[in-house]
Amino acid sequence: MSAHPTLDSPQSAASLPLSFGAASHPGTVRRVNEDGWYAEPPVFLVADGMGGHRAGDVASAIVVESFEAMVRRGSVDAAAVEACIGQCQERIQALVTDESPAAPGSTLVAAVYLLEEGVGYWLLANVGDSRAYVWQQDQLEQLSHDHSVVQELIDAGELDPVDVPTHPERHVITRALGAVQNSPADYSLVPATAGSRVLLCSDGVTTELDDATLARLLADKRSDHETASTIVAAAVEAGGKDNATAVVVTVRGAGHTDENTLGTAHPSAPVTDTEPDRRGRS
Repeated sequence: MSAHPTLDSPQSAASLPLSFGAASHPGTVRRVNEDGWYAEPPVFLVADGMGGHRAGDVASAIVVESFEAMVRRGSVDAAAVEACIGQCQERIQALVTDESPAAPGSTLVAAVYLLEEGVGYWLLANVGDSRAYVWQQDQLEQLSHDHSVVQELIDAGELDPVDVPTHPERHVITRALGAVQNSPADYSLVPATAGSRVLLCSDGVTTELDDATLARLLADKRSDHETASTIVAAAVEAGGKDNATAVVVTVRGAGHTDENTLGTAHPSAPVTDTEPDRRGRS
């Protein structure tokens, strides 16, 4: 099984502290892949479009294009990220027409590498149930918090996590760009520790693979691209009931970095997407 599109970029400059890879697959049930991803230092993201015939793939593409434009403008900070997310919300909501009154939508999970007094940090932003994890010191930690009905029930003590796979509302999310108005993103700032790996993924991965499996695959000493591809392949082989997308980023170093070098990495292997830059949407 070949997961596509794929991407791998090892550290291509001595001062660039990140390597990364991505993979996506439509799964075994859906004909259209509504997931989108973007990987261009310092920005990495996964967007899971919703809407089916109402253009969920268009919604996720808007997220990818908006963040790409932000990176190309060359000014990436917390304020720019917040403004970009607001722009995504407006652009997706604008897809509503008289013929299609229900707007499509998209989740978003993004990790943005920023420097604070010469030290690297991840600015994390998420809306919906696409997730961010960090693997470090042989431990996996979920960094994002799902915006979903089942997560709210878990938080309230009304649902045991083991019962989520059979809950009738397990796929209902409470925040989404476009489809659910007034959906603020959650933000957090975590250290970008040398040797750690960040995983961004759509729920097509997390509904099929448990944390123990994700931890095992991230711990394997494979390249980022191979790891992302293996995670997506495992999700498809476990059932593949939804589109599955994974972006894996490894922090090769920490501390002072020349900000001007961020975004200069080039893939060492051909990108199988039709577009030669680091974005994916099918």
